Amino acid sequence: MKWTPQDIETYLNAKEYVDTAVVPLLAVSVGGEMKQSATAAEFITLLTGHLERQFTGRLLLLPPYTYLKSKNGENIISDLKEWEASLQKGEFKHIFYITSEIDWRSREEELSGTIIWLPSIPLEHMNDSQKMVVVDSQVKQLLDLFTQKWHENE
Repeated sequence: MKWTPQDIETYLNAKEYVDTAVVPLLAVSVGGEMKQSATAAEFITLLTGHLERQFTGRLLLLPPYTYLKSKNGENIISDLKEWEASLQKGEFKHIFYITSEIDWRSREEELSGTIIWLPSIPLEHMNDSQKMVVVDSQVKQLLDLFTQKWHENE
């Protein structure tokens, strides 16, 4: 389910079945890394949208947590801990963060959710069907990871 009024209404009526929240993490960089930042954002946005379609009825795709790449990491972790507390209070048993920023791999211990890092794949020169083939192959790998995490916590 997506962060839309219709999907949220569906979620509210069936929230006992929706136990997973997905939060895309998008770094914004202005200047020399701007294009790389936009490439990563496009990839993560397409990927999480496709993932949401695969698991409709089991997960809620939240709006991306967007931050300046140059921002102090401690403030970002503090913000995400607040998100986690709110999501856990909302009865989400599983929280996944999906990002293309490798820096998150060293910060995973600081959060109770699972950080999934995927290297960004440049999609700008692909047509829509090529993009979907690439994104679909990435999502298939994530399906196993999600299923494994769900079984670990049962």
